[in-house]
Amino acid sequence: MTSTLVTNIKQLVTNDPELGTLADAALVYTDGKISWVGGKTKAPSADFLIDADGGSVIPGFVDSHTHAIFAGDRLQDFLARMNGTKYESGGIKTTVAETRAASDESLRNHLENVVTEFTEHGITTFEIKSGYGLDVDTEVKLLRIAREFTDETTFLGAHVIPSEFANNRRGYIDLVKGKMLEAVAPYAKWIDAFCDNEAFTVEEAREIILAGQAKGLLGRLHGNQLGDTGGIQLAVELGLASVDHCTYVTDVQLESLAAAKTVATLLPGAEFSTRSPYPDARRFFEKGVKVALATDFNPGSSYISSMPFVMAIAVRDMHFTPEQALVAATKGGADALHRTDVGHLGIGAKSHLLILNSPSYEYFFYRPGLPLISHVIN
Repeated sequence: MTSTLVTNIKQLVTNDPELGTLADAALVYTDGKISWVGGKTKAPSADFLIDADGGSVIPGFVDSHTHAIFAGDRLQDFLARMNGTKYESGGIKTTVAETRAASDESLRNHLENVVTEFTEHGITTFEIKSGYGLDVDTEVKLLRIAREFTDETTFLGAHVIPSEFANNRRGYIDLVKGKMLEAVAPYAKWIDAFCDNEAFTVEEAREIILAGQAKGLLGRLHGNQLGDTGGIQLAVELGLASVDHCTYVTDVQLESLAAAKTVATLLPGAEFSTRSPYPDARRFFEKGVKVALATDFNPGSSYISSMPFVMAIAVRDMHFTPEQALVAATKGGADALHRTDVGHLGIGAKSHLLILNSPSYEYFFYRPGLPLISHVIN
């Protein structure tokens, strides 16, 4: 057994209801798990020592929604959008074409670079979706490679209808539910569908999610990004782990989310990158909804790998408090992935933690854009 003591912590945020936030603290992790938390003057000895030097320590960020495996980029789409062109989901097909043509090696190398960015920005647990293949072989390839980097892999064959099925929508849905699902199931933990305008209807998404659940996959959903299109109600109906985006939401839908176990994952990077209206987080918290924040990292509508940046947007433009933003980006993300071993620093949790070179985590919002993370431990 190997233990490490992290001491001289000015502010320790544990996200543990019993431990809370501690001042002048220390913690010990042993063989990758938190084994002791308390005041620094009472800290036990350990095999190794890390001096936080008066900085703060928080749990590693948990990014529960990314589209991190793909080829190419969509810079031209972004530039056009900044010049006033409205975002349309058809842009996904550009990435599909480049991803289908990419080799395993190039996809793996690109994803490795993305994961390095995630780590530099304090993301220690992350989910990766497929959805840029939209044919059997490429969807399998994407999930197989993604599984090399994370266990939190999501099959998103129901991203959009690919060009070759433009006149055979029913045929593509049957492919996703049948041969494609059968082939990807060994490499996926989750199944997702883009239930929104210009994507999949509530009825289509229900079929696809239920087919995935029948194969043993857990369900999550893109919903209500581009309009009030029924995704939130479907996620609640099916008891899904999360419904992501929730840009357009009624009070009745918020009440149904609060009464369910489904997490509302808000993705402010998408609104930022498309100049779309932000949802008001105060409405979610006032109704008692469980909330997560995630990057929605993707080449078309949120090419953002920084969780601190996402949190800063949430506080500045969505009316999160700093505490709510931090919890949503850590424990909220863990809840959206049905994980109890990450997102907090309670006893027995994984030793995924960030040491900041600031005396409190609030500096993420007070001085946005600065590299405040001095150490990432995962």
